[in-house]
Order: sequence, then structure tokens, then C-alpha cells
Amino acid sequence: MNAQQTPEVVIDIRNISLRFGGVKALTDISFDVREGELRSIIGPNGAGKSSMLNCINGVYTPQEGSITFRGRTFKGMNSRQVAEMGVARTFQNLALFKGMSVVDNLMTGRNLKMKTNLLQQAFRFPLDWGAADREECEHREFVEKIIDFLEIQAWRKTPVGRLPYGLQKRVDLGRALAMEPQVLLLDEPMAGMNVEEKQDMSRFILDVNEEYGTTIVLIEHDMGVVMDISDRVVVLDYGKKIGDGTPDEVRTNPEVISAYLGASH
Repeated sequence: MNAQQTPEVVIDIRNISLRFGGVKALTDISFDVREGELRSIIGPNGAGKSSMLNCINGVYTPQEGSITFRGRTFKGMNSRQVAEMGVARTFQNLALFKGMSVVDNLMTGRNLKMKTNLLQQAFRFPLDWGAADREECEHREFVEKIIDFLEIQAWRKTPVGRLPYGLQKRVDLGRALAMEPQVLLLDEPMAGMNVEEKQDMSRFILDVNEEYGTTIVLIEHDMGVVMDISDRVVVLDYGKKIGDGTPDEVRTNPEVISAYLGASH
């Protein structure tokens, strides 16, 4: 691609409004996400960031507006359909299987890629033995690459519930990567982490973006992290968009400064 060319738009969000009863969560929000970029959504608590992410991956259906992924509109799509289109998601509150090992948690991320059905996998009917086993080997091989990539080899057989919080967040990222997403939605992947854990997670997110070429949409409270790793940032406040641009443009935007006044300590 010519360096002067603007990357194609992967997700186009147009005039999204979302209400819960009489409460407006989002009002007339528009922005886009371009191929291969790291796009952050920031804003104070209650700004509507997670609601926006829930609209993008089909958890919520907005009352107004449209979300288009590579020319296909999300209207009325559920989370599974969106996942099948190549969009993976991590959650602010971990949704891991705490009693299962790291490997088995990552394997759950391969479910959409599996062609043999659950009965074949569970009971290994003689006629299906070869197909199911071959497929499982292929998926395990892929999961092992993610384990190496995220540097969690030492904990591969450990039940996830026994891991420190920072490592559980890394496993959550790994499970999303196991889906081989074209677009990765990260909902506060560094919440509750110490400085060292945040540095590690920032590095992995950048590596996912650069090495896998994955387009990333990130919600994060740590402004320092956001400004360091993002290509573009959209800012929400009380469900409305108050800023959009490069980190430099956003940090000097008077409306953004006003919304965050006193909120950075």
C-alpha cells in the first residue's frame, strides 16, 4: 500500500443512539475504525464506552443508527454472528472458566473454528475418531503458539482460578486471539493491574496489532497507556462524542480537557 493512502474502513459507526427506558446511554455517535489501526475509546466513568463496545459486538441493538463491518451491516445481529464475521471481545469482568487449565480455556476460543460436532469430540465415535482427533491436534497446535506468544508456558496446565489477576487477563486476551479475529475489542484489559503488568499487557497488545496485523478497538482508563499506544482516539462523555483524532489532537482538545479536569489523579 502506498504510504499516502488511507487504510480502508473496517468498522463504520454511524449516528448510533442507545436508550434503556428513558435513560440515554449513547446519543448520535459516529466514528470509524480503519484496517490495522489501534483505535481507543476513552471517557470518564459512565461515558458510554462499554455500551458502545456492546453495540459493536451485538450484545446491544441500538434504537438508531448503523454499524457496518466490511460493508455488511450489523443491524439485529447477535454476538455469535458478529464473532463469525471475525470480531472477538474481551470483557472488563473476566469470564474465564476458573476450574479449567490455561490450555483448555484457550481451546474454548477455537469453538467457532471446529467442524466436528460436540458429540464427535466428546465420544469419539469410531468412524469419526480420525477427523475429530486430527482437528483437535490442529487446534491445540494453534493454541500452543498463542501460549508462546503471550509467554504463559509455565502456567499452561494451571487452573486459571489459581493465577494472579494480571495473568488471568493475559489468558483472556489469549482466548480472544484463539478465535483468529480480524478485529479485537478490548474492554479495559489493564484494569486492576500494577505498573509492571500494564507494561506487559501494553507490549502484548502492540505485538498483536503489529505481528498479527489485527485491528484493535481498546477501552482503557489509563490515559498514559492510551496516548502511548493508540493511532486514533475517540472521546465520549455522558454518551456523546466530544473528541476524535490522534492522541496529540485529543489531549489538546478543550472539551476533552474539561471532561477530564480533576479526573486524572
